Amino acid sequence: MDPRRLALPLAALVLAACGSGGGGSASSTDCSLDGCTITFPRGEGSAEVSVLGVEARLDGVSGGTADLTVAGQDVSLDVGTSTEVGGLTVGVESVSDTEVVVRVTR
Repeated sequence: MDPRRLALPLAALVLAACGSGGGGSASSTDCSLDGCTITFPRGEGSAEVSVLGVEARLDGVSGGTADLTVAGQDVSLDVGTSTEVGGLTVGVESVSDTEVVVRVTR
């Protein structure tokens, strides 16, 4: 079978694996074949988003450390660090006054 014919359905499946949950905030996801980037707004009530089959939520920020709940597990990560949670690698790419950017990969 032509590999190009497999690439489109695979890409559609990966992109479908990213989506925002409820909650009404402006969290956004951007997925590619190797993972998803989540941009959480700072402030009260960050939405929970669904990426790669797990739920992720920003619980708070202290200095450059983001407190997250991913796949039901609480993690605290500094900018530039990552950890494995639920079979996925979760890392914090940046923390600013207005947003936190998190990368989730398989």
